[in-house]
Amino acid sequence: MIKKTLKEIQEMVDGSELEMRFEDLVICGVVIDSRAVTEGNLYIPIIGERVDGHSFASQAMVSGAGGIFWQKDIPGMPRDVPVIVVDDTKKALQKLAIAYKDELEMKVVGITGSNGKTSTKDILASILSTTYKVHKTPGNFNSEFGMPLTLLMAPPDTEIAVLEMGMRGLGQIQLLSDMAKPDVSVITCIGEAHIEDLGSRENISIAKFEITSGLSEDGLFVYHGDEPLLDARIAEANPVFKMISFGEDARNDYYPTSMGVDGNGMVFTIAQSDLTFNLSVLGKHNVMNTLSAIAVARHFDVSFEAIKKGMAQVEMSKMRMDVSYAKNGLMIIDDTYNSSPTSVRATLDLLYSLTGYEKKIVILADMLELGDETVRYHAEIGACIDPEQIDVLFTYGPLSEHTAEFSKVPLTQHFDDKVDLAKELARLSGEKDVCLIKGSRGMALEDVIEKLAN
Repeated sequence: MIKKTLKEIQEMVDGSELEMRFEDLVICGVVIDSRAVTEGNLYIPIIGERVDGHSFASQAMVSGAGGIFWQKDIPGMPRDVPVIVVDDTKKALQKLAIAYKDELEMKVVGITGSNGKTSTKDILASILSTTYKVHKTPGNFNSEFGMPLTLLMAPPDTEIAVLEMGMRGLGQIQLLSDMAKPDVSVITCIGEAHIEDLGSRENISIAKFEITSGLSEDGLFVYHGDEPLLDARIAEANPVFKMISFGEDARNDYYPTSMGVDGNGMVFTIAQSDLTFNLSVLGKHNVMNTLSAIAVARHFDVSFEAIKKGMAQVEMSKMRMDVSYAKNGLMIIDDTYNSSPTSVRATLDLLYSLTGYEKKIVILADMLELGDETVRYHAEIGACIDPEQIDVLFTYGPLSEHTAEFSKVPLTQHFDDKVDLAKELARLSGEKDVCLIKGSRGMALEDVIEKLAN
């Protein structure tokens, strides 16, 4: 992580008013949450909609902060402590991250997409780590605050940073891309996430394509080639940077020549190598994520043997196709981190492909932030579930009542209480059954899994 004197920090952000007696003090690491301060951190107060971080500056110093930024138009600047005055604390955080990144001269991979960006980040970082010193976004630090903090956490010997870039609306990924100036930009897919804010999948594709904004002319763009909306963006932009596509269709640069389930993971082959690749996470969509990671790794001259090794060592973020077992032996596929129509269909396809189970059970909770078409999306999911493949469907949440209403699954039941749902699931399932559990983060379906384990 960043380790600099306060004088150096002040110069990096064009700050002012640092007292000479504090210039040689060394800070190590940056935080924007006063509760997270550890000894020697630089505390940067951020002005939010409801809370102004400047109110907690004194608390940060008591907790051991080595210095603080202070926005010049905010009254009450503390005295007799190491303070650097800046025009705007948010912009100063971003400026500091850019300056630090440029010092390290590391390569940057930026990843975005409606679904799959975190999984792709985890897979790619594991593959690249076989050959390079890699730093990746922790958790979901993918915002205008999280990404600069990620950059500032990078060890000085980092060779490649793998950065996840999220958004809430138009212009936000452009900000992140312009800040990070990626050498490689990746779009995993275009789905319905954020459609409430952006209005259409076409607008989502425009927003995601912003990840190419900071990409240099000799950079690489890796994209989901089965998505016509991205083809439209490329045709419109007529870019000069190199492009590589991935997908199921054989017209893509990277596509699976064979693919199947192997235990609790996936096995697949590609045209570019005679190796068979094993991925320790379930789902065809995760094979697609891995194809994009392979394309990036090959760009950085990682051998196929090293790619195979890196895939075997992947540590995925939690609640993304995690496999566990209930107390009664039921196999649980936990995909409770988030949900959208696209990702639900992808996980259903996975469940259809599994064999050897007496009952296949699906638990679906509400898909949030889908805008005006929310009811239609939930109804369509219910109608699309194949009753020949799924034996039981349980739904939870007010929106998922529409999923249950349109379901043709023989045993469909809606619940308003997770305790009741967990009890009924435990009653009718056993060690020869498999259950997929999926819902938006706000629905906290992991509560059901916890109850099954106790």
